[in-house]
Order: sequence, then C-alpha cells, then structure tokens
Amino acid sequence: MAIKDDVFALLERPIADLGYELIEVTYQKLYGNMTLTLYIDCDKEGGVGLDDCEKVSRFVDPILDEADPTKGAMYHLNVSSPGLDRPIKTERDFVKKQGTEVEVGLYAPLNGSKKVVGILTAWDEHTVTITAKGKEIKLNKKDIAVIKPVIVF
Repeated sequence: MAIKDDVFALLERPIADLGYELIEVTYQKLYGNMTLTLYIDCDKEGGVGLDDCEKVSRFVDPILDEADPTKGAMYHLNVSSPGLDRPIKTERDFVKKQGTEVEVGLYAPLNGSKKVVGILTAWDEHTVTITAKGKEIKLNKKDIAVIKPVIVF
C-alpha cells in the first residue's frame, strides 16, 4: 500500500473522533521537500479555518511519529482545507451538494461538449443525475473525470 493510503487508514478514525472528516491524503515532493498533506473538512459554519488545521496537526503529529509511515524519511506535515471548489467525491460530498449547481467534466464529449453544468439532483453507485436547461441528464460515473461545485462570486 502507498504511504498516502497507509496514512489515510491510520488517521481517518482519530480525526473523525476529533470532529473532522479526513477527505484526502497526498504525499508528494513540493519545493524540494517531501510533503504529507491532510485535507480535512467539518460541518461548522464557515468551514475549516486555520485554528482547525493547527488543532488537527498537533493531534496527529504524535500518531504519525509513532507509526512512522515514511520509514524514517523526512517530510513536512501540512493540514489544509480542501477548498470551496474541491471535487465532489464522497457520499457526504454528494449529500452536501445536492440541489446545487455543479460542473461535470467528462472524459469524452457528450453532444459535442466535455463539460456539463447543471443542478445535482441524484446519484447512486454507478450514475450521477443533473438537471441542465430543464432536462434531466443521467451520467455514468465511469465517464466522469471530475465533478465540482460552481462557485459564483
């Protein structure tokens, strides 16, 4: 298993017990150093803030030190919010974004376009349904490259 997968399995439950959801873990070289990034989310008004990231970082640091997922290799620990426009991936994401406008990127064109924008209305294990221009469009998840919320400023 990859380091990022090991870390996700190690920290998902402890972070949940702390009141946050571990969304994703990355382990990659950034600016010449290996960086382990934990993306967290929560249900509080305003979402994840700097204090939340610091709290989670301090909480997981001793757990990571003891487990040593990098087998002694040095790394920087980064805890971050996934951002407003993060891709919709988990069941929780779909529930939170139901009824909102989303942009769906497709691997292959549908009716001449690789992008569909509409309201997220339904989903299941294999499909996602959006309503665009008054028409319901059912898409196979295997044909979807990315689904993101539409952010209007």
